[in-house]
Amino acid sequence: MADAPAGYKAAVLGAGSWGTAFAKVLADAGTDVTMWARRDEVAKAISTTHENAHYLPGITLPQRITATNDHRAALDGANIVALAVPSQTLRANLEDFKDAIGSDATLLSLAKGIESGTLLRMSQVIHQVTGADPARIAVLSGPNLAREIAVEQPAATVIACTDSARAIAVQKACATGYLRPYTNSDVIGCEIGGACKNVIALACGIASGMGLGDNSISSILTRGLAEIIRLGVALGAKPATLSGLAGVGDLVATCTSPLSRNRTFGHVLGRGGSMDAAQEANHGQVAEGVKSCTSVRALAESYDVDMPLTQMVHAICHEGLSVPDAVGKLLGRRIKPE
Repeated sequence: MADAPAGYKAAVLGAGSWGTAFAKVLADAGTDVTMWARRDEVAKAISTTHENAHYLPGITLPQRITATNDHRAALDGANIVALAVPSQTLRANLEDFKDAIGSDATLLSLAKGIESGTLLRMSQVIHQVTGADPARIAVLSGPNLAREIAVEQPAATVIACTDSARAIAVQKACATGYLRPYTNSDVIGCEIGGACKNVIALACGIASGMGLGDNSISSILTRGLAEIIRLGVALGAKPATLSGLAGVGDLVATCTSPLSRNRTFGHVLGRGGSMDAAQEANHGQVAEGVKSCTSVRALAESYDVDMPLTQMVHAICHEGLSVPDAVGKLLGRRIKPE
């Protein structure tokens, strides 16, 4: 195991499946890691058994990882702060964390979503709450299914930051033999790709649950990508970002994998299951797209961007529209050039 450059210390705030998997990546890259877990029993289990049995059972965590439910202890001396809490709780958690974050620490968002109400991207929430210079804020995106990475299947990801030196520093801190991180300066593109793919994955899951085949799934995925690119470009993203790992790569993984919480949630709805049943199918873990579909839809409307798949997902999840009626509405739209 190669050590990261001297002086790297990371705090991972959040002990869900992706936070735990990313902590393992950092440790395997030679970075010392302290995790913060909301529940003391989870923190103690990680430190003593080197396993997060609730979220990543069967995965042995490196000795470099320790855990605590005291955020100040986790943040002490950390020059990389990975924020791995759900997107809709990021603001509240940051209000608790902000006073203990080092004045020059790089803040790395692992959350993928658009905040309800404010319609802010996660990097914007971080800036607003902490006052950190946007150049200190980075985002991680890509095809990052937690269990596959935790078992060290080869994958790639993107570290986006407007400060290239910080992006490279994070890249070095998480580069392993199984995860290859690339750098990018397009924070907006990476965040829009990461937030919107969860919504399209719900649509693909719904289609799968209905028993629809590969033609249908491919059509949803492709038209979903068109929606994502339209919104991203309207916000200032680069189209090339959304055709890369943080766009197409993340979209394909989330829309097609049975490990995807959003696809799983949609699959239950497509079979005729309730919202509660879909939540139970994910063992209580968050399917970010369920809440993000509302904020993504509102954001698109504010920029006059047409996102029919997103609108239908929102209507199914929050307005009681039946799945068959949603499909009928989509197929009944005016035909036009691609």
